[in-house]
Amino acid sequence: MTIKYRKSAASLVAFFAGLLISGAVMANKPAIEPRNEQFAETHVSQYQSWDATKESEKITDALAENPNNVIMWAGYGFAKDYNKARGHAYSIVDLRETLRTGGPVDKNSGPMPMACWSCKSPDVARVIAEKGEDGYFAGKWASQGEEIVNSIGCSDCHNTASEKFGDEPELAINRPYVERAFESIGTPFDKADLVAKGAMVCAQCHVEYYFEKTDKRKGFVKFPWDEGLTAEAMEKYYDNLEFADWQHKISKAPMLKTQHPGYETWIFGNHGKNDVTCIDCHMPKEVNDKGDEFTNHKIIENPIENFDNTCANCHDQDQEYMQTTLKERKARIAELKMLAEKQIIAAHFEAKAAWDAGATEDEMSPILQDIRHAQWRWDYATASHGIAMHAPQVGLQLLGTAIDKATDARTSLIRLLATKGVTGEVEIPDISTKAKAQVVVGLDVDKLQKEKDLFLKEMATEWDKQAKEREASYPNE
Repeated sequence: MTIKYRKSAASLVAFFAGLLISGAVMANKPAIEPRNEQFAETHVSQYQSWDATKESEKITDALAENPNNVIMWAGYGFAKDYNKARGHAYSIVDLRETLRTGGPVDKNSGPMPMACWSCKSPDVARVIAEKGEDGYFAGKWASQGEEIVNSIGCSDCHNTASEKFGDEPELAINRPYVERAFESIGTPFDKADLVAKGAMVCAQCHVEYYFEKTDKRKGFVKFPWDEGLTAEAMEKYYDNLEFADWQHKISKAPMLKTQHPGYETWIFGNHGKNDVTCIDCHMPKEVNDKGDEFTNHKIIENPIENFDNTCANCHDQDQEYMQTTLKERKARIAELKMLAEKQIIAAHFEAKAAWDAGATEDEMSPILQDIRHAQWRWDYATASHGIAMHAPQVGLQLLGTAIDKATDARTSLIRLLATKGVTGEVEIPDISTKAKAQVVVGLDVDKLQKEKDLFLKEMATEWDKQAKEREASYPNE
């Protein structure tokens, strides 16, 4: 009897130990699975095409290509560093390495808030699910850096916990502020059809947004859609709120920085009006080597290059015709863009001359408002990636009114300067290169880079170590 008892006791101990281990694993199961590689075997073609976003490894310095941007964004982070977007697989590394996020040395230092992570990782949705929005948005960008380590992927757009996450994965929005935005314009996500949802999940990131500055929601992400989805409606919203992203270092104008309103411009173009969505063009259906159809997750930058799977599904014209059309549209928009930049930059320096000559705030206020509106429209048209294809008429209209408003500002400045005894042209310094323009706006880029290098070597390395230890406790399913 004694021997039997001991065997039974041993079995019970093993059984309960197993339960404890199982319970511990389940307790550590993330609310949302952020690890993209967890779906590599269950969704092979989708994962492999997503992984192919790593092919866009080249870094293109947009400030070096166009130093005017340094002056346009003087006093704001984008004047420090701005590289063209790469594939989704680079979302974390690019945000860590950009000079815009600074070189924090602890959880409370650095120039940016936690909200800067919001479009960059499924870990964002996980942290919000686990800690709530207050828990996620609290603090500086570095305050929870060890939590945000997986690049844009599966759980950003899909309900990966759903039983429906099979051959036809269920689309989902996992960020509450995005749900609120769609509800504010009367199109809640859960009431939308599958076609609309396909565009709405992309709109979690490819939109205009800002960081709130109210006491209740300081640093929260919000879409400025309360007055409508046009650039003019958002301009009105920001003006009514008296919101500014920053004060321009040269002109002292209260500025707005457009993000990337791809969704808002698409919706007013021919594709948007005909329910041709982001997925149709940038994530087309293809057939793998087994003959199975799947959605390409590589996110094609120029759909015309994949003509047979994209444009040819709707258009009778050939590939050459479509390429020529796009080239012509880009040229027209580029021409107006450069004209707008020339006028706006001149207005910034002329405004500085007016301040230096003794202009008052009352005299400058309407002028600065014109500069603000001119640059907002210029930025909206140029930051809307793909506007030449999505809605060229919107781009041309915005750039035209940007030139008009910048001209109004300059006309008023010439008159104001004359009253202060300043005549003749205001000299614009040499801004012909990125380096020269950054000196003009007072940036010490070498110092910023040294701070960044130290951060990457020490703090970012520690983040990865902590994240690896945390994720080691997650179950592998």
